[in-house]
Amino acid sequence: MALTRDEREQFLAEPHIAALAVDAAEEGRAPLAVPIWYQYEPGGDLWIMTGRDSRKGRLIAAAGRFSLMVERVAPTIRYVSVEGPVVSTLPATREQLVEMASRYLAPEKVDGYVDFAWKAHGEQVVIHLRPEHWLSSDLGTV
Repeated sequence: MALTRDEREQFLAEPHIAALAVDAAEEGRAPLAVPIWYQYEPGGDLWIMTGRDSRKGRLIAAAGRFSLMVERVAPTIRYVSVEGPVVSTLPATREQLVEMASRYLAPEKVDGYVDFAWKAHGEQVVIHLRPEHWLSSDLGTV
C-alpha cells in the first residue's frame, strides 16, 4: 500500500542509511548506486555531504539530479524512494558534519568521528536535492 505524503516524509526524516543512485554517464555502465548518510526534514529539501572530487560528486554535478531510497524490514517492510533536481551545491561546514554525524552515531562517537573525517576526507560539499518524484509502499508483514 502506498504511503500518504505525511507518512513518506516522516519515514524519510528518520535516520536510515540511503542508497543513492545517479547516472554513471558512461556507455555500458549502470547508474552508480552507493550507501550514504543524508539529512531531511518533512516538507523541505534533503541534503547529502560528499567529497567535491569524488566520483559521486562529479556524477551528481554532471547529471543535475539523483535519487535516494531508504527501507526497513521490521516491523513491516517499508520503503521510500525520492528523486529530484540538485538545487544547490555549497562547501560543507564543520557544523554540518557534526549535524550529520549526530544523526547517525552515538553521542560519544561524534567528536572523534568529526575530527577524523574533517581531516581525512578532503574538501567536502553539501548537495541539496528538491524532492520531485516519490515512490513509497508499506508491504506489511509478508
